[in-house]
Amino acid sequence: MNHSASRRAALALVLSAVVAAPLAACGPDPARPQAGPPPSPASASATAATSAPTATAEPAEPAARPELAAFYRQQPAWKTCGELRCATLTVPMDYRHPEDGRTFTLPLVRSAATDPAGRIGSLVFNPGGPGGSGVAHLKEGGISSFGERVRARFDIVGFDPRGVAGSRPAVDCGKPEQSAEPDRNAGPDRDAVVPTTEAGRQALLTEADRSAAACAARSGEILPHVGTEDAARDLDVLRAALGDPKLSYLGWSYGTYLGTVYGELFPRRVRALVLDGAVDPAQDWSERVLRSGVAFRRAVDDYADSCAAVAGRACPADSPNGIRKLVADLYERTARKPLKVDGSARRVDQNLLHSALTKAMYTPESQWKPLSEALRSANRGNGTALAELAGDASGTTDDGGDGGGGSGSGGGSGGTVPDNSDAVLSAVNCLDIPHPADPQAYWSLLDRARQQSGVFGASTALAELDCRTWPKGGTTPHRVAAPGLPPVLVVGTTGDPATPYEDAQSLAAQLPGGMLLTHKGAGHTAYGRGNACVDGAVDGYLTGLTPVAPGATC
Repeated sequence: MNHSASRRAALALVLSAVVAAPLAACGPDPARPQAGPPPSPASASATAATSAPTATAEPAEPAARPELAAFYRQQPAWKTCGELRCATLTVPMDYRHPEDGRTFTLPLVRSAATDPAGRIGSLVFNPGGPGGSGVAHLKEGGISSFGERVRARFDIVGFDPRGVAGSRPAVDCGKPEQSAEPDRNAGPDRDAVVPTTEAGRQALLTEADRSAAACAARSGEILPHVGTEDAARDLDVLRAALGDPKLSYLGWSYGTYLGTVYGELFPRRVRALVLDGAVDPAQDWSERVLRSGVAFRRAVDDYADSCAAVAGRACPADSPNGIRKLVADLYERTARKPLKVDGSARRVDQNLLHSALTKAMYTPESQWKPLSEALRSANRGNGTALAELAGDASGTTDDGGDGGGGSGSGGGSGGTVPDNSDAVLSAVNCLDIPHPADPQAYWSLLDRARQQSGVFGASTALAELDCRTWPKGGTTPHRVAAPGLPPVLVVGTTGDPATPYEDAQSLAAQLPGGMLLTHKGAGHTAYGRGNACVDGAVDGYLTGLTPVAPGATC
């Protein structure tokens, strides 16, 4: 991996924290125990906090918009794909002009209710991102994320949102090496997460602009149409195609924002919403950056404080302050001289160290002990274990297909498609949230974030640079307006690094009848991670609409 790709891999992980979390960590770890033919063809201030989704809300579709009727009448052609069932759904690319013939084809996957006689309906989920593939999540063992009562009473349905993974078309920005070459004039900043010189800042700005230009060149036609508001409208088409009069939905991380937008557009079509790892729609881009940086710094402090209890002898130092000092020293060392990786030309520079450290904060129960061992090894000069924790910047995902080899779907027998989650992350984030064009706004925020939370805050600020020249959408930060929405369950984890607990508190207070379930713990999201109290409350709400008492804590 070249220096440019390494930097983009690290920043992409942090950018995911600003909106939600990446596919690899956005929801519960899937490995953790715990259509018919398509229908016939026939921009705002970053500080505003008043505009809700702008498109026409219920009950306009499909009754008042006959041009959408064909989409709503779809009956997916489910076919066997392994132990699951797969299909596709066709949705209009532009809901303002659904008759123009341009569409997205979205892969679907379904796990049937284990108690057909007691079946309530379908439970649609989104694993996060933006950019997470619901199809891949379910096909890779994600059914274990759901409690037995939920699996018994619901068909569990995953989908790839528009532009994501097996969606056709999908966002394509090329590989990092294609979209941005490293600037060799950046000097010592080249291997640093946060540039300290003007040359380093300019190099990063140029890299971000090149990335945005590459995405526009490859996917310019669809970039204005991959925002969350359109994805929420797709969710309503999916609800109708599944035959459910009202939607039952569970969203992790970014999936909470998708569920919130759906609730604003279609409040009377909601049966139940679970929003776990909440995104606060009232925050502007700078507020998200600052809050996210603090949350990640707090998570690393929690790791240092709890290492002895979690990792025992594997801890890289004999005290919390010793661990903090070791981490700080490694940031300095890897910027000067990257660490070797056994059997590879790859090196652990500061970016890769940052990627490994922040990634490990998502799942403490499975990552903090390996992280401790990796830090101990890195302190001795070997970066092999850290490189393994950081993972690769590229990959593929199983798109599920349509069970019948639909056009471009990859088929239903397990075809794979490129993992485009990093590209979608930028595309949706930049479209959903207004960002300034002036580079100085980013440098000013960078300085503020670095003062508040060091490298963690600064890296989140830099991750937003891509949005400077990306297409802009029509939504602005706003408090939720959803009259008629039934009670919604918001789950917040006190030590969540990616979606701070304060966001869950804020969202629950904005929702009419919002219920907050507090999980006292570390890591990103709570449901499906083995906490019986959380799982029981969520399962009871989804299956029986059982309310959660004010102040409920697990």
